[in-house]
Amino acid sequence: MADQEYIPAESDPIARRSEPARNLAVTVYILQALVFFSGGVTGLVGVIINYIKLDDVLGTWVEPHFRWQIRTFWIGLLWMVIGTITTFLLIGWLILFAVSIWMIYRIVKGALALNDGASP
Repeated sequence: MADQEYIPAESDPIARRSEPARNLAVTVYILQALVFFSGGVTGLVGVIINYIKLDDVLGTWVEPHFRWQIRTFWIGLLWMVIGTITTFLLIGWLILFAVSIWMIYRIVKGALALNDGASP
């Protein structure tokens, strides 16, 4: 599958901050970061925002961030459920710890790339 060409980010970082799609992506990264303190509710709100606004960002430089956030949510949810189910086997605690570190990594990497106007 060939890489899709995206509309590039504004080269001026000040002008880039006022883009509505970018601001939505920032909001979702914040909601994803708060998932550890909200029992997952903010992550669900974030992925709903991603799905509702995905059509608005198609072909823009922010689209890869929306897809990154959606993937982070679903893969994280899958492994959190697996970890929770297997906690009685003790391996579940390791799975929960590992997926937490993985999610933090994805959120930070994505947010830093968004700040730089790049894809995650």
